[in-house]
Amino acid sequence: MNTYRYLHYETFYDRTVARITLDRPRTRNAQNRGLLVELDEAFLAAEADDTVRVVILAGAGPLFSSGHDMGSSEALAEREPGPDQHPTMRSNGATRVGAEQRMLQEWHYFFQNTKRWRDLRKITIAQVQGTTYAAGLMLMWACDLIVGADDASFADVVGARLGMCGVEYFGHPWEFGPRRAKELLLTGDSIDVAEAHRLGMVSKVFPRAELDERALEFAARIAKLPTMTALLIKESVNQSVDNMGFYNALNACFTLHQLNHSHWAELNADKWPAARPEHGIPPWNQAPPVVTARRDVADPHLEVGK
Repeated sequence: MNTYRYLHYETFYDRTVARITLDRPRTRNAQNRGLLVELDEAFLAAEADDTVRVVILAGAGPLFSSGHDMGSSEALAEREPGPDQHPTMRSNGATRVGAEQRMLQEWHYFFQNTKRWRDLRKITIAQVQGTTYAAGLMLMWACDLIVGADDASFADVVGARLGMCGVEYFGHPWEFGPRRAKELLLTGDSIDVAEAHRLGMVSKVFPRAELDERALEFAARIAKLPTMTALLIKESVNQSVDNMGFYNALNACFTLHQLNHSHWAELNADKWPAARPEHGIPPWNQAPPVVTARRDVADPHLEVGK
């Protein structure tokens, strides 16, 4: 079994259930390149193991994942030449220039890998707690089922904080519904786990203290199903959604995401591929807190102090 730096890999129930745990709690499991590459390796290891039937994806600490790593010391070191540069920063388009470089790197490490995990030949369950932000949504949406703690909530803040049209794996209309997706992207507001369950995005809601145990019990129940049955149920649903347009929509929206990056890179003198305060977007570290979307409140931030 591989030794991982940024995650843990465990098996349960006579190795029929594997659990991959993102283990960067200090950064709230922000996704640096090393974590994403290791996650791909761990998923592929579980897929290759014929004893494993179900794979749980969890996150250590107070929340499942805060999304892309925007600037931890580890992430910055991975990107720059030097002893800590990640090998993938020298391949898969990394040595190209302009929009081509960014597009190829994001295609390989944000987009194509997520699609690959969605199509894993095993049943996958995302186990989430706290607020899952932005690219954290991509990880859980790639899974077949999602179980949440009773404190879980979900938000994509890249529109409100980066001027971007959503994350690279654009599952929002399919997971939230079209109009709810527009609202959440335009405002950066969140929904709680109760609403996510009503939408059908989350399958089970467990008390936070029992999340690990109950998620394993749920996985063990599914692992009892014949593997061929489980795989064909997964494929029947996935192929149905793909024939409704999901697969083509993902590809189209990834292209729009790259256009959005290129727009900001063209406007910014230093080629930064996202919006800045002069464009009407507050600095990431000064943005107002994420609030829950409420049907009877136009702007929850205006309610503070009333």
